[in-house]
Amino acid sequence: MSGKLLSLAGAARAVMAGAILLAAAQSALAQAPGPEPNVLPPRAADSDALDRGADFTVPQIDDLADFHGDLSDPKLVLYVGGNYFFAMAPLVQAFEAAHPDFKGRIYWETIPPGFLAEQLRAGGRITSGNMTWTVKADAYFAELRGVNALIAQGLLTGSAVPYVTNELTIMVRKGNPKRISTLVALARPNLRLAMPNPEFEGIGRQIKESLGKAGGEALIKAVYETKVANGSAMLTRVHHRQIPLFLMQDAVDAGVTWKSEAIFQEQIGTPIFHVDIPDAQNTTAIYAGAEVAGAPHPQAAWAWLDFIRSSEALAIFERYGFRPYDAK
Repeated sequence: MSGKLLSLAGAARAVMAGAILLAAAQSALAQAPGPEPNVLPPRAADSDALDRGADFTVPQIDDLADFHGDLSDPKLVLYVGGNYFFAMAPLVQAFEAAHPDFKGRIYWETIPPGFLAEQLRAGGRITSGNMTWTVKADAYFAELRGVNALIAQGLLTGSAVPYVTNELTIMVRKGNPKRISTLVALARPNLRLAMPNPEFEGIGRQIKESLGKAGGEALIKAVYETKVANGSAMLTRVHHRQIPLFLMQDAVDAGVTWKSEAIFQEQIGTPIFHVDIPDAQNTTAIYAGAEVAGAPHPQAAWAWLDFIRSSEALAIFERYGFRPYDAK
């Protein structure tokens, strides 16, 4: 009997000890600092819908960050490469101020141009998560070479309309803790990279051009093959969302993006910094747009194409480091 009592007493002590450890762990957890306020890149409330209804938006869980507006009866649908997602809300506001009949009737997407082209070929149909919808575009915007290629394929019509230019930069965390100063430095074995995938994102082609200027084929191979193979570089599908996110989460040390994207992140106080690439190694992109073949609203498409070259629109672009296109 005494043995049983001793056994029960031992069990009670074990339970009590476990309870004390659990309470200590819970207390430590309660006192631990919460997640950083900028753990995610900010998502602007830039839908053009006048009636938003019930708003269910959970970043990284249920979040259609690159689809904007009201699908029910748009008067203008724009497919825009995600490289200037941050400029679209002020551009739309300025356009609507000059064309009040479009207020609340513009729908736009800001995903990589390769995916937009795929959506064009699918007749405007797209799926994000469990949601599938169809919205046919009126105008398409990407890098000039890509726009001309789609014109040649018959997906776009008329002539390409160029409007601004942009350059590359190396995006890093604020303070540049890894002391990255050149493109050649990206080949360092201990450096973690996030790089746009050329298969989906046009910027990948320009990055390879710049890597070639800085270090030849050896540097291109080091960044896009060797480091990808050994896991020290990951390829993105939506670099304008993923690279700043991965940097803020300390999942990577650097990534090459458009300079305007880094300037935007710095302007809004995100812990992001950019490293300039010398002109001799940089690559300049020309942004252009064109009417989509069979556009539901061709006159609206051309109203936007005219607007995008206006002094008011160009002033908005220049806030983020874009330069007006000069045919010379």
